[in-house]
Parts: sequence; structure tokens; C-alpha cells
Amino acid sequence: MTSTGFRHAVAAIGVCSLALAVTSCGSNSDDSASGKTRITVNCRPPASAKVDRGFFDQDVAAFEGQHSDIDVVAHDAFPCEDPKTFDAKLAGGQMEDVFYTYFTDVKHVVDTGQAADLTPYVKELKSYGTIQKQLRDIYTVDGKVYGIPRTGYSMGLIYNKKLFKKAGLDPDRPPTTWEEVRADAKRIAALGGGTVGYADYSAQNQGGWHFAAELYSQGGDVVSADGKKATVDTPEGHAVLRNLHDMRWTDDSMGSKQLLVINDVQQMMGSGKLGMYLSAPDNIPILVKEKGGNYQDLALGPMPGGRGTLVGGDGYMFSKKDTPAQIRAGLKWLDHMFLTPGKGFLGDYARARAHNAPVGLPEPRLFTGAADAEDQQAKKANANVPVENYRSFLEGNQKLQLKVEPPNAQQIYSVLDGVVSAVLTKKDADIDRLLEDASGKIDGILARADR
Repeated sequence: MTSTGFRHAVAAIGVCSLALAVTSCGSNSDDSASGKTRITVNCRPPASAKVDRGFFDQDVAAFEGQHSDIDVVAHDAFPCEDPKTFDAKLAGGQMEDVFYTYFTDVKHVVDTGQAADLTPYVKELKSYGTIQKQLRDIYTVDGKVYGIPRTGYSMGLIYNKKLFKKAGLDPDRPPTTWEEVRADAKRIAALGGGTVGYADYSAQNQGGWHFAAELYSQGGDVVSADGKKATVDTPEGHAVLRNLHDMRWTDDSMGSKQLLVINDVQQMMGSGKLGMYLSAPDNIPILVKEKGGNYQDLALGPMPGGRGTLVGGDGYMFSKKDTPAQIRAGLKWLDHMFLTPGKGFLGDYARARAHNAPVGLPEPRLFTGAADAEDQQAKKANANVPVENYRSFLEGNQKLQLKVEPPNAQQIYSVLDGVVSAVLTKKDADIDRLLEDASGKIDGILARADR
């Protein structure tokens, strides 16, 4: 799943823009006869996102000004990657020269044979060594580099400091174990007036997504290391469901309305009626700008459980049709647009602040070492949100294993959705049977995918 809004830009592409209908989605030619290397790229913000589109176009123009031998043709639509068209474009070899992908796409794109091997070229990407290794590794398959990460997020616990204080809890000390989550949720729910202590998703595959995150937090996995067998019918999987069951039915701390999706939970939190839910930092500006929340009241703690957290994000891959010149041009474009600390489309914090975009959220945190220090210094200098509210998240995350989503994630989440929804809507749900059945269905998904 993708987290929502963790970039101040909402950039998108699914199909070729009508405005660019005279060109194909992929360039098929680097146009070297004109003396320029031409590359098509995607994830340009749509026309409806005027500010973000303006930023993007400014940065492309600046890049072309610095590299007069490169012509960048940007395609836009919404969303950046549309599942309805992505596979068709991929199979037809119609991807842009430099195309946007989620972390979960990488192996699939490589398996289709549509991705260029960037291994001989990454040494020319100035920023490559500064990017977090665990993020670089996501785009490395069988020792070869097939893409460059652009952003990353990890899950944590968003909580309402005002409700914590009202319930007699320390607003600067979020729960770090699931036992503490349960105890705190019970005290918050006891405030009455329709207040819910803890909420979770259980529909539209989002329940399965959160089950995976909660399983990681307990030290479990959704599938085996070789990707061939389900590993949900385990003590860790039972612990996730038992905790949800007990909060829902024994403690009555999750409220009576279930089958919730992200918008429902965000509305509850923004209205001040929810104590806690799992999410990435990107949810915070949405809660403020769209749901009525207040930055001062919203804080972020690390993923409870202390073992691991689910990470996601995106990056760019290159078409197998690209010439060496196009690959080199694309890498230079990525360096300019996204991978220079404190600058570019995602890193120009002064520009973002001037346009009232939130600056100071704890993620994305792409770099390491001196590059990270430079980026964080620029972010701190332009912060316009209460950064102290996120300190425990930053400190706690350093101790957690960062784990990507499972293969065939959406199909698996669909199975696990039914498991979570059953536990939250049926007091007598048979957890043993639910996990046994889910395990068999996931095994079938993995077997079909391996053929």
C-alpha cells in the first residue's frame, strides 16, 4: 500500500497525458541527431495541483538550463502509478524512459524483462552512496541495480496529546508495547462521549496492510524468506488478532463501528474523537488541512512492539529500451530533482514553507551521513510544525527492523482483510481457523505467482 501525502507534492502518472499525445509514452529514441539526449519521465503533478506542478516545471527548466544537451519530456496524470494501466504499459514496452514505481513493484518489473540494468552507471550518480542502504537494496535484484529510490516512509503510532492528557496519560510518552497500547486505549475510551481509544482499518485491503505492519511489529513475517509459503499462522499472527479482539470486545476501546478505511479513521482523529492509530508521518498534514486537526495536538510515536516496522516508498526505474546516453541523462535528472539534500522538488524546504506546505515532519529520511545532516539542517531551519512531537518516533525507529511489504501484496492483503474484519465484527470469531484458512489461500497466491 502507499501511504497518503508523505510528500508535499502529490505527483502522478497512469497513462500518457493528452497534452503529449503526439509523443508515445516511451521515447524509443534518444533523438541524438538533434544534438540532444531526449528522455521521457513521469510523475509530473497534474494541472489541478498548481503549486506542485509549478515547482516541478521550475526544477525541470533549471535542469535543462544546466544541461543544454538534455531534453526532458514530462508526462502527467493521476495517480503516479495507476494499477489499472501499469501492467499493460509494462507488458507492451510503453513505459517512459524513466518511470515511477512503488517499492513493491521492483521484482515484478525485473521479472518482466522491461527494466534496464543500471549497475554499470550508478557510479555516475553523485548521490547514490548517500542514500540509505536498505532503500538502495530494494531496487537491487540478484546483485544488479535496477532503480533509484526517491522517498521512503515507515509506520508509527499517531496519537492525540490532548486526549492522552485528559485521560491522565503522559502526552510526551506514547506507548511502545502492544500491552501499553491496550491499556492506554482503554483509559481514553473511558472518557466517554463517543471517544475511541484505538482504531484500525478492516476493509479495501487496508486491514490486510495493517495486519502485516502489526505482524512485523511483533517480529513475524507474512511470507517465508524465499517467498513461497505463508507465515501468518504463527504465534505472532495469533498475538496480533488476539490483541485486536480483546481491545474490540473485552475492553470496548475500539468503538462499535468497524469495517473502517483510512478516511474514516482520519476523520475520527481530526475531529478529536480518537486516541491512536497506526500510520506514517504523511497523515499528519492531512489530519490538519482536511480533517480539522491541530498540529500541536498530533504527535507520533514509534511502532509498538519494538521488533520491526513496515516501510514503503517509491523510486524510478529505467526502460530496457534506453540508450546509455538516456540512462546517464536520467540519472543526472534524478540527482537534480530529488537526490540533492535541501534542494529540488522534494527538498527545497524554504520554497515549501513559503507556500505554506508542512516542513519538519520526520520523514521521508532518504540520506545518511553528511548528506542527511545537511538535509536535516535545511529542514530544521524552515520547520513550521512542532518537531518535538515527533522525537520519540525518530528515536524509536532507530531500533526497529525496517521491512518492506510482502510479494503479491494486494492479493495477500485481500485475504487478510477478511481475517481482520471477522475478528472486529464477530465476537466469537475463530482465530485459529481464520489464520489456517488464510495461510492456505496465501500459499495458493504464492504458488500461482511462482509459475
